[in-house]
Amino acid sequence: MLVWRGLEEWLAEACEVTLDGDRLHAKGTQFGTEPHPYRVDYELTTGSGWVTERFVVIARDAAGQRELDLRRAADGNWTVNGEARPHVAGALDCDLAFSPLTNFMPARRLAGAPADHVMAWVSVPDLGVLRSEQRYEPIDERHVRFVGLDDGFTAELQLDEDGLVVRYPRLAERVASAARA
Repeated sequence: MLVWRGLEEWLAEACEVTLDGDRLHAKGTQFGTEPHPYRVDYELTTGSGWVTERFVVIARDAAGQRELDLRRAADGNWTVNGEARPHVAGALDCDLAFSPLTNFMPARRLAGAPADHVMAWVSVPDLGVLRSEQRYEPIDERHVRFVGLDDGFTAELQLDEDGLVVRYPRLAERVASAARA
């Protein structure tokens, strides 16, 4: 179990993570207050090479409940609730807004050189799926620089021995962790 707290906005996230070779399975919950109070429950499954296969998200707020079933096919095409989403074709990963968990996959795949990624970025709490272009630059074994190519945002992420985020400046820091499967 991993638990993060927000640094600048009120945010809490907890998830159970299972790492199996080069695959990840995570089940978690995020609570936030921006743009208004919400709860998001999610389940993320990656295939070989930490590439997203399926990301199921349920968001709840004062407006009600929304559900997202985001899937990536082997050919790189994505669907949202069964409908094609060509604007994120070619993306390897999903990226949940405000979540330090989803930085794991691109950071874990770094092979000593900067790498640009197209992400299927999921906004919360509305669960919109947008194209996001990001760069990850290795600094050392436990630090990676994140660059949002769409907006110029940068942050130096601190990682644990598995590549999971410990601290994401201005977003979140891990406050607890328990043994993982």
